[in-house]
Amino acid sequence: MAKNTIKIIANNKKARHDYFIEETYEAGIALSGTEVKSIRQGKVNLKDSYASIKEGEVFIHQMHISPYEKGNIYNKDPLRVRKLLLHKSEIRKLIGYTQQQGYALIPLRLYLKGGLVKVELAVAKGKKLYDKRQDLAKRDAQRAMEKAFKERNRY
Repeated sequence: MAKNTIKIIANNKKARHDYFIEETYEAGIALSGTEVKSIRQGKVNLKDSYASIKEGEVFIHQMHISPYEKGNIYNKDPLRVRKLLLHKSEIRKLIGYTQQQGYALIPLRLYLKGGLVKVELAVAKGKKLYDKRQDLAKRDAQRAMEKAFKERNRY
């Protein structure tokens, strides 16, 4: 496996619908061996997960990693809090963002990079209901334009 190949394990599609993404960071995760095996099988869910900062360290909450079937006593709690591995300067920037009103740390995707499990962490601001409707309307209009263009160029 090449050093920079990326294999995406899980995507958080709901995050891009519910938040405006300001900035993204790549972080490693402190995991146990059976958790890594389960992630390699793709048994992970990022849907309701979020990150928080406590005492100068970043932690991810509500990330569900299903227990590994063959790892009987070594399995951990599927929803346990896991530590994210970031540089101190990045953590300081994240602290500055999260102290501002309305910003949250949301994981966007989980992937393997060079054999290591990484998380793409986003600094995000929540969307209002009218923002979500506006995005849906834009997307529908774009699809309609593409469909009309295809129809016109068919003959």
